Amino acid sequence: MTGASTTLPKLHVAVLMGGWANERPVSLMSGEGVAEALEARGHRVTRIDMDRQVAARIAQADPDVVFNALHGVPGEDGTVQGMLDLMGVPYTHSGLATSVIAIDKELTKQALVPHGVPMPGGRIVESESLFQGDPLPRPYVLKPVNEGSSVGVAIVTQGGNYGDPIARDAKGPWQEFSRLLAEPYIRGRELTVAVIDGEAGPHGLTVTELVPQSGFYDFDAKYTEGMTEHVCPADVPEEIARLCMDLAVRAHRLLGCRGCSRTDFRWDDEQGEDGLFVLETNTQPGMTPLSLVPEQARQCGMSYEDLVEALVAEALTRQSEGEGGGHG
Repeated sequence: MTGASTTLPKLHVAVLMGGWANERPVSLMSGEGVAEALEARGHRVTRIDMDRQVAARIAQADPDVVFNALHGVPGEDGTVQGMLDLMGVPYTHSGLATSVIAIDKELTKQALVPHGVPMPGGRIVESESLFQGDPLPRPYVLKPVNEGSSVGVAIVTQGGNYGDPIARDAKGPWQEFSRLLAEPYIRGRELTVAVIDGEAGPHGLTVTELVPQSGFYDFDAKYTEGMTEHVCPADVPEEIARLCMDLAVRAHRLLGCRGCSRTDFRWDDEQGEDGLFVLETNTQPGMTPLSLVPEQARQCGMSYEDLVEALVAEALTRQSEGEGGGHG
């Protein structure tokens, strides 16, 4: 699939974007990029900014396929996928069951760890409990259970600015979330691998290292130009690159991802292969100019337009094979 142009008939594609999640601005950028790429290839595009009347708007548009460019809830958690399944409309990316599991960090661990995928230990905590004491020895990471793009993620360190114990007025980025995942902090490097479904099954593209100019790879670092250096392909030993690709493909398969996914890692380079941990698998990776999946596709000889058309083709293939709108 990589490096080759996908031959598609001229289609009517509804690009679903925006919504009301924290990642709305990113989704709007992703959706506009996708829409422009499809129009450049001669397809008819209807842009739909997600709202509560979205089912009626999709029915009125009557597209051949929906390109799901939503990020976060409800576009990435199975809600939109279930709606489109009921409507019988094919759509890109993963289906209902996969989306429900992959957006939930606790469920993802339950799906992957028993099959040998290394992930950090941790525990689910109520945010209110943080003011009584630390859930883990410091340093540790706090992250919402059901968010992506590093929304609400914080690193709690010895002598950090959140207090000890964490103070109610500490203004941590997790404050709007009631349930959090606490994980041990893994020192080292941030790596990521995009996986795309092809005729021979899912395959990893390459490994990118993410080097924030300051702090860690949070929401702002991901989507603000110049705040993070993307080293693609990553300057890591061959055995680490191979292991990253293998684990990303295994996660994609075990979770039942379709279309494309992106798996993020932390690698403690002092520990070799034993220091590599999967953090999460994203079923709706960004498609913005700064996004990692298009960047890795380009590195492998696949243009942005080819990538978008390939995801649409995969969704239509699923329908023709009798898998409905897009079950994982």
